[in-house]
Amino acid sequence: MIRFYSPDIAHSGLLSETESGHAVRVLRHTEGDIIEVVDGTGGLHRCRIAAAHPRHTAVEIIESVKLPKVWAADITLAIAPTKNMDRMEWLVEKLVEIGIDRIVPVICTHSERRDIKRERLEKIAVSAMKQSLKAVLPQIDEAMPLSRFLDEDSGHAAKYVGYCDADTERRLLAREYTGGDVRVLIGPEGDFSPAEITAAVAAGYIPVTLGDNRLRTETAALTAIDTFHIVNMIRTNI
Repeated sequence: MIRFYSPDIAHSGLLSETESGHAVRVLRHTEGDIIEVVDGTGGLHRCRIAAAHPRHTAVEIIESVKLPKVWAADITLAIAPTKNMDRMEWLVEKLVEIGIDRIVPVICTHSERRDIKRERLEKIAVSAMKQSLKAVLPQIDEAMPLSRFLDEDSGHAAKYVGYCDADTERRLLAREYTGGDVRVLIGPEGDFSPAEITAAVAAGYIPVTLGDNRLRTETAALTAIDTFHIVNMIRTNI
């Protein structure tokens, strides 16, 4: 069944104009049809269409359940936006499909892109959440300086920074990470500056490598997040 998204469905009983148009114009839903609506915080609501309207479809909630996340840890990715925005959009889609809690665009010394279209990325995230049958929408922050992110309280999360400089001692991420909440930093196409790595290490981030392959920014990010999932799945099934 195709899922719809409405963050305040439990209170408003309405689909947004975009979701209403999809339900009524595209899928030809009418009064009495049963649909599923997710709220982005884990809520899955089975609803009956009370008034089919292409701009503001009203629904009656029949049943609500809380869907747990299908991944064990709280995962945060801080990444320098790619020069080509298409690659960043692709990354957001794939991250939501495999599971991510927060995406933070960070501006670095070598960043070639210093702005993002957050609303566009959120729309892509919503679409990926629905397509992958999830009910949790990740937080996507506005772009911020790397220094501001490093100053955040990270709680008990493990912290890693991907770095390409062979002269800096690095550990293999797949061996270093042992599970649990985690934060990872991925730099721009020109990598982090030495001063940024020094600041990250001072903030408790461990320099890591993802292997011997040379990876694009978005590929490195996806590889890191998938590594966390694999390690957590192995630990859970031991």
